[in-house]
Amino acid sequence: MSRISYRGRDGCPLHAAVVGDGDGPPLVLMHAGGPDHESLLPLAAHLADRHTVVLPDLRGYGRSVCPDPTLHTWARYTDDVVRLLGHLGVPGAAIGGTGLGATITLRVAAAHPGLVRAAVLIALEDIEDDTAKEAEIRFMDDFAARVAAEGINAGWEPILADFPPVVGAMVRDAIPRSDPASIVAAAAIGRDRSFREVAELAAITAPTLVFPGDDARHPTALAEQVARTLPHGRLAPTTTWADLHTADDLARVVAPAIREFLDKIT
Repeated sequence: MSRISYRGRDGCPLHAAVVGDGDGPPLVLMHAGGPDHESLLPLAAHLADRHTVVLPDLRGYGRSVCPDPTLHTWARYTDDVVRLLGHLGVPGAAIGGTGLGATITLRVAAAHPGLVRAAVLIALEDIEDDTAKEAEIRFMDDFAARVAAEGINAGWEPILADFPPVVGAMVRDAIPRSDPASIVAAAAIGRDRSFREVAELAAITAPTLVFPGDDARHPTALAEQVARTLPHGRLAPTTTWADLHTADDLARVVAPAIREFLDKIT
């Protein structure tokens, strides 16, 4: 594994790990909100024999410190991926992610279709209506207030019980590598809007594999609707999230379908 550093268009310092020998086609995998790139190292290990897997620390997470809340928007997250591909010197890549990373994948595929050769969405975040968006803003603001007052552990503990065990494991593992001010700032993304309705995704042309989540913030029904809406969407086999306790468990379950999908595309 090697490490690279680059900068966002606004000068934000960004970092990524690269897994693989560099000969395989590039695959960018982005972590969920809370963990950092290390949560996807086991999955990268399953795929690195065929791909050069690039694992960014998204701005605000891990080594990509970004404590300014005004710099956490979907447009900046999207552009960070474009800057990463430019830094790598590649004309395009397969792109995917979990949770937050899955939403960024969709944003990149919508805004820069020529850069995305294939997309992988694992536990896609909800696309809220206006009422649900108001609740999301309150949720994220409350989380940020707890982190600011009591630390990252205190921010997460009241809500981790509502997520699958693997999410708690990956979040807790990343906390020692996290900058509290950046985690507070990253919660500002709750005030931005990724998409207003699923129908917007019909414009995305990249072949896309969709793994359903199974909690309120990553609804199964949404994943099914997204897979139907995307012109080249494909629903992955259902994952029993309650049985996943570690990042290795997640990698073991999703890697075979990702390998099969990418083998047909890249």
